[in-house]
Amino acid sequence: MASIAPGMMLAAAPMMLDPNFRRSVVLLCEHTDEGSFGLIVNRPLAIRSEELDEMLHGQPTALSFGGPVQPTSLHYLHDLAALIPDSAMIKEGVHWGGDFEIVRSMAESSELGTLDIRFFLGYAGWGPGQLESEVENHDWIPSPGRRDLIFNADSDETWSVLLDGLGGHYKLLANFPPDPRMN
Repeated sequence: MASIAPGMMLAAAPMMLDPNFRRSVVLLCEHTDEGSFGLIVNRPLAIRSEELDEMLHGQPTALSFGGPVQPTSLHYLHDLAALIPDSAMIKEGVHWGGDFEIVRSMAESSELGTLDIRFFLGYAGWGPGQLESEVENHDWIPSPGRRDLIFNADSDETWSVLLDGLGGHYKLLANFPPDPRMN
């Protein structure tokens, strides 16, 4: 098993029934002895946030469900480290957070619409040792992080595309039906 580290992606195992994580793909942003933090990258929300729209000066902003923990907390991933100070590099070309006032300023000047930035409400979190245990129990399938699946993915296909890209028996899992009883 590959070492768990920030920048990797975690695909929910096909039999995971938790509705928060069923067929989800999580980008792991932080992993320490105190626990782990990630964002679900394939769960767009069908709602608009008037508060976020107002903070971003009316710039159209899509929101995604980042996970069930603190569902009103706002997080963002981007490739704008040169423009947004204090962001944390997750992997090459993918950064988390940073100076939100700069993001607001970019929105005010209409720069955000053409850039790779995604906003999330909530996050996925694990306590000390919990993620390792879940990976060991095959609840999660670790994979190298893929920038294309973070910023440009078709959310309905992201889970299958990630597993298919792993090859081997994962290609079979990629075609596992959402409800095996309906196969």
